[in-house]
Amino acid sequence: MNKGELVDAIAQKTDVTKKQADAIVTAMVDTIIEAVSTGDKISLIGFGNFEVRDRQAREGRNPKTGEKMQIAASRVPAFAPGKAFKERVAGD
Repeated sequence: MNKGELVDAIAQKTDVTKKQADAIVTAMVDTIIEAVSTGDKISLIGFGNFEVRDRQAREGRNPKTGEKMQIAASRVPAFAPGKAFKERVAGD
């Protein structure tokens, strides 16, 4: 499902226009990105958590040459699904 299909589904389920649903989806995504990029954690009960995680520096290999290289430490966005989400996907 892409963004357009998500917007259509939300518009149909909530009885709002597609334009309104698109504005809501865009605002939600923008808000999550802004919050996580500043170090905040977003918890949506039953859905999951969005947060930033720190990756330590590590040694890797160049896939073309096999040469060892140092990979710098970084901060990455992460999502951990909630219990209800996991159970629904698993079919429980």
